[in-house]
Amino acid sequence: MLNSMLSYSGLSEGFWGEAMLTACYLLNRVPNKRNKTTPYELWYKKRPNLSFLRVWGCRAVVRLPDPKRKTLGEKGIDCIFVGYAEHSNAYRFYVIEPNDSVSINSIIESRDAIFDENRFSSIPRPKDIIPNVQESQMDDHTNDVPSEIPKPQKEEDPRTYNEAMQSRDAAFWKEAIDDEIGSIMENNTWVLSDLPPGCKPLGCKWIFKRKMKVDGTIDKFKARLVIQGFRQKEGIDYFDTYAPVARITTIRLLLALAAIHNLVIHQMEVKIAFLNGDLDEEVYMKQPEGFVMPGNEHKVCKLVKSLYGLKQAPKQ
Repeated sequence: MLNSMLSYSGLSEGFWGEAMLTACYLLNRVPNKRNKTTPYELWYKKRPNLSFLRVWGCRAVVRLPDPKRKTLGEKGIDCIFVGYAEHSNAYRFYVIEPNDSVSINSIIESRDAIFDENRFSSIPRPKDIIPNVQESQMDDHTNDVPSEIPKPQKEEDPRTYNEAMQSRDAAFWKEAIDDEIGSIMENNTWVLSDLPPGCKPLGCKWIFKRKMKVDGTIDKFKARLVIQGFRQKEGIDYFDTYAPVARITTIRLLLALAAIHNLVIHQMEVKIAFLNGDLDEEVYMKQPEGFVMPGNEHKVCKLVKSLYGLKQAPKQ
């Protein structure tokens, strides 16, 4: 089903995750041979509404939400329909049109859209995809012997920005990068500035990581912008680190105390907690790959707040 959706829509293998989620969404809403009814109906005790289903991979024009809508100019952006939102009745769209308020190649969710279910857009396939030629090389006696199903190989995380953008999961890495940059910009982490004479800006790099679920499937794609703070002092290497996390023994102790004293535990996540420390020193960094501002190619980032990997003097 997934391969059929990708083939019919003309989208690349980079959209396999969205196609898989949509396939599961649809299969939960159609009858199967065992129960003669839908999994949705067995779970919710009511028949699913199918009137809002659309052809996967078709073109659509998404109307912008009111805070992002301008008084004059275009009222919508060109997108590709790639699925259904998990926690709402909205649709998921892949943005293919440059826009001041929404990043191109990002995923957005909206209910307000006009679909063209007879129009599709082919996204170029990554160059590093190797065609599967096993079937063409099989002889006529292959069907006589049951073939062994190969074990899936563990996917390696990209080591560079270019590797991420050329991989089959480029759309998901781009979404993770946009999320990281969005958090950094909302936190006013840096300002663009001219490099003072005699100063040498620090480099930066993207660290990419797939977070996996217990069953081995991908939970989320994570991108972290890390400054090469080890260059602040020779022999110290900090750039391959993430935010510090609690040790598992500490978490177990907390849960044990909560159970003994009948306490209620709430879980929360602060995505940019490490980035909230203000800097007293002047630190300059090169602009990150993929986000060099047009017309500001020769400027650098003057850090106002800390970045992951930055070596700082201890606060008094």
